[in-house]
Amino acid sequence: MEESPELTNLNSNEHEKPEIDPLGIYEGERNENGERHGNGKTLLPNDDMYVGQYRNGFRHGKGIYVFKNGARYNGDWRDGQKYGQGIFWYPDGTRYEGEWRRDAKHGFGIYYYMNNDIYEGSWKDDLRHGIGTYLYADTETKFMGTWMEDRMQGPGQLIHPCCHFHGFWKLNLPYGRGCFTFENVCMQHGHYIHETDNDDKTLTASTLKESSLKMGFLPIWRARCITPYNPELLPPEAVSLREEVSTESSIKDEGDVWSKIEGSSDYPEEDYREEHYQEKASRDDSL
Repeated sequence: MEESPELTNLNSNEHEKPEIDPLGIYEGERNENGERHGNGKTLLPNDDMYVGQYRNGFRHGKGIYVFKNGARYNGDWRDGQKYGQGIFWYPDGTRYEGEWRRDAKHGFGIYYYMNNDIYEGSWKDDLRHGIGTYLYADTETKFMGTWMEDRMQGPGQLIHPCCHFHGFWKLNLPYGRGCFTFENVCMQHGHYIHETDNDDKTLTASTLKESSLKMGFLPIWRARCITPYNPELLPPEAVSLREEVSTESSIKDEGDVWSKIEGSSDYPEEDYREEHYQEKASRDDSL
């Protein structure tokens, strides 16, 4: 028996897949061109969801984007990207509150970490970059200074409950000249060197620059002299980052600074020189 054309077409349609919008299922306002425009809600093919404003087919204005993995963003959008002020909650419980540009953390923002540490300061292209403060929750110690490409780099301060350290940082570690201040009464001047924790070999600046942060570097403090507190003897403070100026320029050529510091010292300089420790260690070994 021959099937009618109408029945044949009906059976064939049963096996066709329904048309799926690659932009997801949308409910909301549209403009005269049929584009998403105004307030709307979209369930995307990957099960993410967006509820907020659109302009000419793009997320634009205020909106909330909920990811399938539990992360979510609530804030400003521009031409389909996170741009402006917004809060991003991550699946691990951390969150960022601050400025965005082209889907990246950029400008001023605060990041709350899982261990309750907090970074507050400048960002550039999703990296901590510029002037920023990092609070270590477990020790209540705070770093205030310069960051470059997500690392502490350049002038800064490390604020402990008992004292403050003023100095310079290189690849997240204090490096070069610095001083500890104690309740604005006295200052201990010296410098930090970097050693490896396996062979106790001192690293040069060039070696440090080329090495990975995961190699186990240790900052070693070498005290040099003690003076009464004098703010004029403090190392330079962190300033707004100028991309064209290398932070290494602040660490080199400081002989004139040491002369000024040692002229103010109340204690014999030889008691704080590195050679003093080496000689003392040799005498102790011979006993």
